[in-house]
Amino acid sequence: MENERAKEILVKQFIESRLKYKYRLLGYVIMPEHVHLVILPPDIMKLGLVVREIKSKMAREYFSTEQKSTSGKNVFWQKRCYDHNCRNTESVKEKITYCHNNPVKRGLVSEPGEYKWSSYNWYMGRRDVPILIDEYEM
Repeated sequence: MENERAKEILVKQFIESRLKYKYRLLGYVIMPEHVHLVILPPDIMKLGLVVREIKSKMAREYFSTEQKSTSGKNVFWQKRCYDHNCRNTESVKEKITYCHNNPVKRGLVSEPGEYKWSSYNWYMGRRDVPILIDEYEM
């Protein structure tokens, strides 16, 4: 997601998806070419279905106004997402920290708080973030 518009569309899809499926968003980072989410799903949620829906709606909206590729194929996402089940609070904290440090590790910013497309600033007490985070006792 090199451009801001793609990130904004993705944020919109996360917000709509969270309302529909009732999962709790604990952390995220939207990188130029991939996304990391830390979510706490309700017991009956099928994560693959949710991810597939977010990806398809986001791509559909993005390509409805963007230039079509010359090949006629508009591929925005990889076919598969990779998930990791966190078994304890420490694992959840590690994944959230990984999200927040990803832009620094990639050299996009020098400090996590400089990167707009992450939940880091929410955890630092700022509420002017693209997506609000759900409270979770850690």
